[in-house]
Amino acid sequence: MMQQHKIEVCFSPAMFPFYENREAIVVVVDVLRASSAIVTAFMNGVRKIIPVGTLEEAKEYKEKGFMVAAERDGIVRDFADFGNSPFNFTPERVAGQVIVYSTTNGTNAIRLASAAYQVLIGAYLNISALAGHLLREQKDLLVLCAGWKNKFNLEDTLFAGALAEMVLRDDRFYTICDATRGSIDLYRHAKDDMMDYLEKVAQRHRLKKNKLDDVIGYCHEFDRTDRIPVLTENTLVELTKMK
Repeated sequence: MMQQHKIEVCFSPAMFPFYENREAIVVVVDVLRASSAIVTAFMNGVRKIIPVGTLEEAKEYKEKGFMVAAERDGIVRDFADFGNSPFNFTPERVAGQVIVYSTTNGTNAIRLASAAYQVLIGAYLNISALAGHLLREQKDLLVLCAGWKNKFNLEDTLFAGALAEMVLRDDRFYTICDATRGSIDLYRHAKDDMMDYLEKVAQRHRLKKNKLDDVIGYCHEFDRTDRIPVLTENTLVELTKMK
């Protein structure tokens, strides 16, 4: 009998204890903007990213001479080299570098998932490569939405639906998870005019208020790269370089 692997979606880090599955691959997503920025950094040649939960940790790394990207509520911290717009992570700035990274939601979600079989960073930018890896690995999948300060958000849920729909095309995967079904339904409703649907997204308006919404379209582009960041020993590296 063919073994099947379950797909679940966790809408918020606050709900993670109810979903934790140490045999699963966890895909952490923070579309606007941390996971999109991390994927962009690896696309542009970063060597490693060290995600840290607090600004104090980030500041300590800065004092030791590390390059630091740090923000809260979208605003770059005064001690940091730059914030978390994907457009900050240019090849000229990040190629070959080790960067310490701290954000409002995304980096805490990454650290929360660290005991799983594997922790990957997901974005629309690498979604097909991600789905291909999941199909090859044949493990349970948990999509962990970074959300907004432990609350549900639309943009990460839409991505979870897009990824789950892709993986469920393979009959070795299944779901009986309402959050997964809801994510897929929401994505199908939104996908034909995603930019219009994103007008409903609170984070889109937070970014706009701070003139940081130039990345919205970019963060919803499919398949700009096949790079997949993976967490190993509390550091993000490129998946292929682990093997």
